[in-house]
Amino acid sequence: MLHLICYFFRQARALVRQCTKVARAQAALLYFCGAALLGHSAWALSPEPLKATADTVSAQGKGCLTECTPRIGIVSAFGAEADLLVGQAQGRKTYMFNGNRFTTGVLRGNPVVIVLSGVSMINSTMVTQMMLDHFRVQRLVMSGIAGGLNPALHVGDVTVPDHWIMPLEVYWSHNSVPPTPCGDTLGDMSCLGLKLATHKDAQGAVQPTLPPFELNTANGKVPTGMFVRENFVMTAKNSPKGEFVFAYPVDADMLEVARELQPKLSQCGPAAKPDAALDAKQCVRQMPRLVVGGAGASATVFLANADYRKYLFENLHANTFEMETAALAHVAYANGVPYIAFRSLSDLAGAEEFNSDVVALFTSGLAEANEAAVTLAFLQAWKARSDRVGGLHTSAKKVQP
Repeated sequence: MLHLICYFFRQARALVRQCTKVARAQAALLYFCGAALLGHSAWALSPEPLKATADTVSAQGKGCLTECTPRIGIVSAFGAEADLLVGQAQGRKTYMFNGNRFTTGVLRGNPVVIVLSGVSMINSTMVTQMMLDHFRVQRLVMSGIAGGLNPALHVGDVTVPDHWIMPLEVYWSHNSVPPTPCGDTLGDMSCLGLKLATHKDAQGAVQPTLPPFELNTANGKVPTGMFVRENFVMTAKNSPKGEFVFAYPVDADMLEVARELQPKLSQCGPAAKPDAALDAKQCVRQMPRLVVGGAGASATVFLANADYRKYLFENLHANTFEMETAALAHVAYANGVPYIAFRSLSDLAGAEEFNSDVVALFTSGLAEANEAAVTLAFLQAWKARSDRVGGLHTSAKKVQP
């Protein structure tokens, strides 16, 4: 019996060397599983060990497990807006994966696939990677609601950050002194497999850490010991070493198109009576506007802390805060897919005073209407640009991880 099993292993190893990429990966799996059942190392059965090859690594490849039309992937964090976009798509077809509904179709002339991520970094990560695995996504668009960090912005404004960060990926120390867990060098985390985010001071000198967040109290500032870290990411291009990333820039071509948009934003929800005085339950006090540039921040918290809001705005120059986009940006970076995000501001994060605009934004349908208006305007402008430069696929410049 042992001789038969060993013969099977040798045949499987031959497949690993000779078969197609997919068959090679399957044969390798059989090879190692069989070895495990015998209680032996696969290498012990032969003087020639199985070697990983470039083809084996690349067998994971790009997506397209289910549907292979090149598309723009739209991930919406807000259900009502996703419904608006799906409702306007032509030739709709629905796919269900683990309970998540993906809808393909054509929107403003662009082949698209649309999905609702739901709230949280984890959901955004999972759904985005699932989309990239099952469809041939050339570009990604994220849209939804966010809290404002910049006090100059107003409820209803739609922001388009030029990069996204994860400021609550931290090293939590006991005070505000830059930590030295790996020796005498300030901020050195290499022995832990970590890297702190750095910054340049007013004189242009690189500092080993960002200023740590401190709480303002009646007795002065209280250190939290929270030092912002960069994220490790492995890609096809930087493997096997990988790299650390702090800011995830949006695609330059997509941002250029966004800067030229002049979407028709509304001050009142769809149910507001035309030509009447502004209804506080249906309208915000100032006409919303499109704001392009600055940073966007995401984390696994619902931000209701005014001190931390000020810290993000003053130290990281972030305009908006939410719980999904930076996770999508990380997945996009890892897969080499360009992305952009549109976020409608719901409030000033951590504000203690009541703001009737917040009620109007959420209850009138204004938030999803304006988000959808910007997304649709972008798609229409992108289609026009793609037609000029050769289409969706040839104009898609992959990010360089």
